[in-house]
Amino acid sequence: MRTRNKPVLIIFCLLLSAAAVLAGANIYSELKERQKEKENFAAVSQISEPTVTAAQTESEPTERPAAERNIQALITENADCIGWLSIDGTNIGYPVMHTPTDPQKYLRRNFYGKYSQSGVPFLDGRCDLQSTNLIIYGHNMKNGTMFSDLKRYVDRDFLNAHRTVKFETADGVQTFIVTEALKTNTSDAWYDRIAAEDGRQLILSTCYGSGKDGRLLIIAAES
Repeated sequence: MRTRNKPVLIIFCLLLSAAAVLAGANIYSELKERQKEKENFAAVSQISEPTVTAAQTESEPTERPAAERNIQALITENADCIGWLSIDGTNIGYPVMHTPTDPQKYLRRNFYGKYSQSGVPFLDGRCDLQSTNLIIYGHNMKNGTMFSDLKRYVDRDFLNAHRTVKFETADGVQTFIVTEALKTNTSDAWYDRIAAEDGRQLILSTCYGSGKDGRLLIIAAES
């Protein structure tokens, strides 16, 4: 009996070992890809660091404070880039892309247009920088990148401590104050409000919850 069962046991052990090796390879590949994406964004962030030359060069006067980052360098590197979004006290500090004719181009592409699981935050194709309501999308990544920190805004204490959002463009810095964190879904009327009814607003959208349509909106008004 034991002799007849031995080949079955050996095959089972081999299959189990193969599954373990495959799982390990997948985990390694995913971790490697995550690290590569972090390095890519670090490189992009480096491009936007102000240089002495950039700091000394003044553009035409605007009503907004000058951007702290070198936005023009980002635009030169990729004309699809329109600015830089950041929230102090979070991991959010990323370029923002805008491609009206292909609205979700950067959903699964990195800053240089190559495949990326994380993608890059992007402005709704129906909006532009003159819109009174700016809707920016970003993934809620499990590795803590992109818009994953937005889920912390459901905690009222966190919201109160991190209300300031900065959006830097070639025209200067826009500062927004978070007014609400809304757990909702893709059918929410907020997604149709391209024009704000009162003042200028910013909406940050990311996936939230277990359902495929679950969304979290961070709504902020320009200060």
